[in-house]
Amino acid sequence: MAAAETDGVTDGVADWVSRFADEVIAEADRRAPGKPIVCASGLSPSGPIHLGNLREVMTPHLVADEIRRRGRDCVHIISWDDYDRFRKVPAGIDPSWSEHIGKPLTAVPPPPGSPYASWAEHFIAPMKAALAELGIGFRGISQTEQYTSGAYRDQILFAMRERAKIDAVLARYRTKAKPAPAKKQQKPVDEAELEAAAGSGAADEDDGSTGAAGYYPYKPYCTVCDRDTTTVTAYDDGTTELTWTCSYGHGDTVKLSEFNHGKLVWKVDWPMRWAYEGVIFEPSGVDHSSPGSSFVVGGQIVAEVFGGVQPIGPMYAFVGISGMAKMSSSKGAVPTPSDALEIMEAPLLRWLYARRRPNQSFTVGFDQAIQRLYDEWDSLERRIAAGTAQPADLAAHSRAARTAERELPVTPRTLPFGTLASVVDVTTGDEEQTLRILAELDPQNPVRDLDEVRPRLDRAQSWITTHVDAEQRTQVRESPDAELLASLGDTERDALRILLDGLDDHWSLDGLTTLVYAVPKLQAGLTADAPPTPELKVAQRTFFALLYRLLVTRDTGPRLPTLLLAVGADRVRALLTG
Repeated sequence: MAAAETDGVTDGVADWVSRFADEVIAEADRRAPGKPIVCASGLSPSGPIHLGNLREVMTPHLVADEIRRRGRDCVHIISWDDYDRFRKVPAGIDPSWSEHIGKPLTAVPPPPGSPYASWAEHFIAPMKAALAELGIGFRGISQTEQYTSGAYRDQILFAMRERAKIDAVLARYRTKAKPAPAKKQQKPVDEAELEAAAGSGAADEDDGSTGAAGYYPYKPYCTVCDRDTTTVTAYDDGTTELTWTCSYGHGDTVKLSEFNHGKLVWKVDWPMRWAYEGVIFEPSGVDHSSPGSSFVVGGQIVAEVFGGVQPIGPMYAFVGISGMAKMSSSKGAVPTPSDALEIMEAPLLRWLYARRRPNQSFTVGFDQAIQRLYDEWDSLERRIAAGTAQPADLAAHSRAARTAERELPVTPRTLPFGTLASVVDVTTGDEEQTLRILAELDPQNPVRDLDEVRPRLDRAQSWITTHVDAEQRTQVRESPDAELLASLGDTERDALRILLDGLDDHWSLDGLTTLVYAVPKLQAGLTADAPPTPELKVAQRTFFALLYRLLVTRDTGPRLPTLLLAVGADRVRALLTG
C-alpha cells in the first residue's frame, strides 16, 4: 500500500480532484477568506438512493477530502431533501399508498415491514450506513427539520417580498421553446439504467405558480390533509398573512412569520440554500444543467435575489449498471451503494468514482465484470508495490484507499476474487472446506485462518449467492459418469492417467495450473514448458471440456486448478476413474 500523504495526494500530480481543489480554495479565499470551505450534495429519499446518486456525494467528498489533506478547514454538507412531496407509488408497493401522494416524505409511512418511522428514514438510513463504510464524513441537514423549525423563516419572507423579481427571472425561460435534448454520453440500455439515470426527486423543476392572485414562490402543506395540493390566493407583505386553499376542500389564513408547514418551490429553494450555507462547490447532474433548468436558473436567482454566488462545480455524467437481471426484485429497480458494498470492498467502490472525471460515464458491474474489476485493482496494487505505477493511478488509488482522516479496512491477504468465488461456489460456503482448499492453494504459505482473506471472501460469497444464477452454479458430481468413462478412447484415457499420476506432485494452485496445461503437450511428445501452438490449444480446450463433463457435468466451469483443489484429490480420482 502506498504511504499516506499530508500535502495533497501526490506531489505534482494534477488529477481532476486536485484541479478542482485548487479552484475551490482560490474561490473560497476570494469569497469568504478565513471561513471553513463548504462543499455540498443534495439527496432526495423519494426512493432507493442509488449508485448514480452516489456520484452526487463522491464528487464533493473527494474534493473536500483533498482540501483537508492540504490542512484547510473544509466541511461537506449533505442536504436530505426529505421535505419533498411524495410523488408516486413505486412498483411493488400497495396502491393504497396513493393516499399519501403530495405529503412530505417524512410524513409518509415507510414501505411495509420497514423498521423505520417514515418513508424518508427508510431510504436515508441505509445510505448513511453505506457512507460510513465508505469513509465519507459529512454534516447531514434534514430539510424537514430546517423548514419545520423555522430556520429558513427570514429567507422565506424575503423570497415572498421579492416574488416579482423571482417571477421575472423565471419568465425569461418560460417563454423560450424547449431546446433539443442534449446528446447523452451513455444511453441507458434498460429500465434499471433509465431509473439510475434519473435525477433527484427534488428536481421536479417546480418554479411556483402564477395565477389570478399573482406569483408566489412558497407552497404550504395543508394543515388538515398534509398534502401540497394547495394554491396561495393572497399574501400581505406587511402582516405576512397568507391565505391558501387545498384541492381537497380545505383552506386557511396564517401568518407566514409564524407558520412552519410549507417550503419554497425547488427552483427558489436550491439557490436560497446556496446563499444560506455559503456553498462554494456543488456538482450537478445532467438533469439539472440544461438551459432553463434548476441549476441554470438558480445561478441567476441566487445572485439577483439572495445576493449570493452560485457554487462552482462540474456536471456529472450517468453511472450505468450491468448484471441487473440477476438482482432480486425485492431490492428495487436499481442497486444502491449498500448493494454494491455487499460484493465490493469499500476502497474498490471508491476507486470507481475516483479514477473517472465527473463528466465521464462508467458502468458498475454486478455480473462477471466484478472479477475483472478486482483483477484490475490487484494489478494496480502490484504496480504500486513494484514502484511502476503511473502518477495518476497512484493518486486514484490513494483517494480510494484512504481519506484525510483514516485508512479504509482492507483484506490482509490478497487472493484473486475469482478464485475465492470459485471456492465458495463449490463448497457452498462451508467454512471448513473453504479453509482446506485455500490452505492448499500455496502449501509453502498456507492460509491458516479465514480472517486472513476477509472481507474479500465474504464479498465473493455474497456475489455467488445473490448474483449468479442457480443454473450457473457449480455442482460437483456425486458419483462417476460411468457411461461417459466407458465411451472414452485411448487418447482420452491416457490424458486422464497423466493428470492423475501428477496430482500429488502438483497439488497447489500453481502446480495444478502447470499440470493441466501440460497434459496435451506431454501426449504430443513435448515438454511441459513447450510453447503453445494452435493445435495444442485445441487439444487443451478439448481436454478441459472432458474434465468439466466428468467433474461437473458441463463443458465449462471455474478455473480447473481451483476446481480440482476444491473437489479434493481423492474425489477427483474417484470421478475420473470410476
